[in-house]
Amino acid sequence: MRKVLLLIICLMTTPLVKIADAEFRVGGYYKNFSTIFNSPLPDASMTGVVVNRLRFNLSYAPADSLSFAFAYDFTPRIQDPLLFSQSPFAVGVASSRYRVADLDSPIYPSEDAPVGSVGIYHNLDRASVQFSTDFADFSIGRDAIAWGSARIVNPTDIIAPYTYDQLDTEDRVGVDVVRVRIPVGVMGEVDTGYIFGNAFDFDKSAVFLRTQLNAVETDFSVLLLEFQRDLLIGLDVARGIGGAGFWLETAYVFVTPFDDASDASEDYLRTSIGLDYSFGGETYAFIEYHFNGAGAKRPENYLTNLERSAYTRGGVYLLGTHYLAPGFTRQLTPLVSFSGQMLFNLSDPSVFVAPQIAYNIAEDIHLSIGGFVSVGKRPENGEAPEFRSEFGSYPNLFFSSFRVYF
Repeated sequence: MRKVLLLIICLMTTPLVKIADAEFRVGGYYKNFSTIFNSPLPDASMTGVVVNRLRFNLSYAPADSLSFAFAYDFTPRIQDPLLFSQSPFAVGVASSRYRVADLDSPIYPSEDAPVGSVGIYHNLDRASVQFSTDFADFSIGRDAIAWGSARIVNPTDIIAPYTYDQLDTEDRVGVDVVRVRIPVGVMGEVDTGYIFGNAFDFDKSAVFLRTQLNAVETDFSVLLLEFQRDLLIGLDVARGIGGAGFWLETAYVFVTPFDDASDASEDYLRTSIGLDYSFGGETYAFIEYHFNGAGAKRPENYLTNLERSAYTRGGVYLLGTHYLAPGFTRQLTPLVSFSGQMLFNLSDPSVFVAPQIAYNIAEDIHLSIGGFVSVGKRPENGEAPEFRSEFGSYPNLFFSSFRVYF
């Protein structure tokens, strides 16, 4: 690892070097997220987290048909010791389950050392080779996998999804994959691959076949995905309607359909449908409805429902059934924008409100402040608090973000 970091530092002095028609590129960013939040329980004090993320991106293209990609994250964190072992939010999504092997993280403290307020993490997030032929494009190694056109919840995007309250969503977490993309016609494609699980275990891996085509001014995508013994059938439709954009993304999951002990009652449907529109180029707005067939209908069943496969391996994190998510972005000045989103659980009812204001200080320097404000019935006090609403059980979170790109 020391030799790799030395190579990166040397390359940073020459962002673009051409040697015998080979091309090196080095870039990356530094990000700081400073966050404070409070527990939804009464009389709980506020706590904070400071996350620093330094990322190096390296690419090497010795020929037009061959390229290599590498990305490494170095992430020191300062936070309450308790947060190193548990999340303040009710449900999280595993960020790197589809990897054959991984770096030991955190670097500090060691596994046997006492946990303090400082942790240093790292992540080899990209390490892949891509090569092209007249027939297809091939990719082997650690790369990003993401599907779906929905704005807030993507039912077909279950390999490495982000939750609604994720602060840093710029780079999708890399997974280990062998992937083949075959162009079909002008805008069509057949995309297939195998995503490796821990230690090449088939029961922890995934295989997919995805087709994409355009007809009658509409983009269609059909996905067939077998993941960890479950089977997902997905459909994604996107098109323009007048001056607005429309999307419909849906997925039905059969839980362990190839096992003798398969239970059809565990199968579930997830669907997102929405519209967006740009008003004069300065204001953009959207609204999306999401149906979560894996969720519970009553708050008192939220926690017990987390034992379902949808939450343990299906990438589902919302606890209820029916959701509405409106949002907008307004360009106040050429350098300042204001945005807001709301995620309503229509059954509780409860809502998660996410305002944010962003300032583009310079071409590659950005500053933003915002928050996630929970509104709903708080858990009842006691040794084992019970949910009375979904988002009312979440903490309020306020953050500042500082980003520098190089």
